[in-house]
Amino acid sequence: MTTMTETTNAARFREFKMPDVGEGLTEAEILKWFVQPGDTVTDGQVVCEVETAKAAVELPIPFDGVVHELRFGEGTTVDVGQVIIVVDVAPGSGDAAPDPAPASEAPAPAAEPEAEAEAPKGRTPVLVGYGVAESSTKRRARKGTEAPAAASAAIQGEMNGHGTGAVVPEARPLAKPPVRKLAKDLGINLATVSPTGEGGVITREDVHAAANPAPAPEPVQAQIPAPASAPAPSSAPAVVASMGARETRIPVKGVRKAIAQAMVGSAFTAPHVTEFVTVDVTRTMKLVAELKEDKEMAGVRVNPLLIIAKALLVAIKRHPEVNAAWDEANQEIVQKHYVNLGIAAATPRGLIVPNIKDAQEQTLPQLAASLGELVSTARDGKTSPAAMAGGTVTITNVGVFGVDTGTPILNPGESAILAVGAIKLQPWVHKGKVKPRQVTTLALSFDHRLVDGELGSKVLADVAAILEQPKRLITWA
Repeated sequence: MTTMTETTNAARFREFKMPDVGEGLTEAEILKWFVQPGDTVTDGQVVCEVETAKAAVELPIPFDGVVHELRFGEGTTVDVGQVIIVVDVAPGSGDAAPDPAPASEAPAPAAEPEAEAEAPKGRTPVLVGYGVAESSTKRRARKGTEAPAAASAAIQGEMNGHGTGAVVPEARPLAKPPVRKLAKDLGINLATVSPTGEGGVITREDVHAAANPAPAPEPVQAQIPAPASAPAPSSAPAVVASMGARETRIPVKGVRKAIAQAMVGSAFTAPHVTEFVTVDVTRTMKLVAELKEDKEMAGVRVNPLLIIAKALLVAIKRHPEVNAAWDEANQEIVQKHYVNLGIAAATPRGLIVPNIKDAQEQTLPQLAASLGELVSTARDGKTSPAAMAGGTVTITNVGVFGVDTGTPILNPGESAILAVGAIKLQPWVHKGKVKPRQVTTLALSFDHRLVDGELGSKVLADVAAILEQPKRLITWA
């Protein structure tokens, strides 16, 4: 499903475009390049890793050749359809041609169209190849160098004129209004301050440095006596630095951006209702211990989540109406006759919800194997977009973080999500006596447009009943 086009130099250079690696995704961020210009690549070789709104994906190149150009660097977000790499598929036809500069004198007519095509692109603001990057950099450099030159001329004029009267209006030092006010309060002439900001702009730190030109021993003496005398100017830069260190801005993109958009859309589209139940899961924990010793479960991971997942699948089988979706466009309730069971997984890139396809058809050992593979793949960051599409219901295990329970937000397009709290040893009335028992709290959120209170309560009650008496897995399944 990769997308590629050939350049006008069809005999030699071929372009590889950013493909749509998911379902209708519009952009992806280049995380890492595995090749560099001059490297030889073969058909099917992975050349880069990109992160979409759903997962990290490795992209293979669909042809052989030598890498001629990487259009974008690591950390760049690229729209689907944009060329990301150019490959020389016929490197033996002219080894001197890879450098685009002498393209006009290339012996083959293939290099000339490429050179001609670069001219109009160089006049547009889009980033295409190295030519545009260089021209845009030069334009910014001219603007950035004019201002510092004017500021430098202003300082030199004042020094030669023996006073502020020599400074002309157009030679006014560059500084923001708050910095000018600070300089005025400290009695600092901005024309005497050496700028360190980008483009020759004077910063607050520059003003404080000009206000405290004394050598290092002087601030030490100012700190030893009373803090009321000298600390004000000397401590100000530290306050500014600490203020800057108190905030970190992280660009919202990739999985985190998708999570934010999906959760806001879900929270303000589907009317959420959440119900809770606290249940004694002592027998479930005993069953988990027994299954770990069972030969049929050898090689798979057995934990309480396995039994909880199976319990939810049985509850859905008993109440299939809960496994549905709301079709706003057609004003229909779409009941699903399959269960794609989503498992919320915390990863370094954020929360993702891959799902087990047709989970209702799997036996307990098969379900255990599917859960283990799902979790390990998610932790390695290798979950594919297809694995996260088409979910019907979800389980989120917040208990692994020591949390009792929560009010989970529905995964978009799904009807219900079950939150599982921490399993703790608590005093519990069992057979008329207070005994220590393994107890947890479940929370079921559902879309009230298609799941009413009675249906939601029955599903949650069935899950709780199975966890309290796991033998119901046999009698109800």
